[in-house]
Amino acid sequence: QLQASGGGLVQAGGSLRLSCAASGRIYTMGWFRQAPGKEREFVAALRWSGSTTYDADSVKGRFTISSDNAKNTVYLQMNSLNAEDTAVYYCAGSATGWTQNYEYWGQGTQVTVSS
Repeated sequence: QLQASGGGLVQAGGSLRLSCAASGRIYTMGWFRQAPGKEREFVAALRWSGSTTYDADSVKGRFTISSDNAKNTVYLQMNSLNAEDTAVYYCAGSATGWTQNYEYWGQGTQVTVSS
């Protein structure tokens, strides 16, 4: 079970940190987002086993995925937010995937960036 939180309304240029608490350890954790009228988009992924992370080009240098292994929690630190980052953000888990093919999904958390 995955529980995402931390969304909200923020002004352009601001920051938010999303959290995803997992009830168990899944090999890969990822963040995705879906803006109104658009397809779901991969944002970032992380492997629990090490420090391997991957960020989509659209967020590279602004977003950082990290984890607290003791808490089974994955974070998405989002800086320099702009209106194009407005979306529902989902955390997901996968035994085999990386940027796609995720089996486990949490509920979304809304992020709204005002310009």
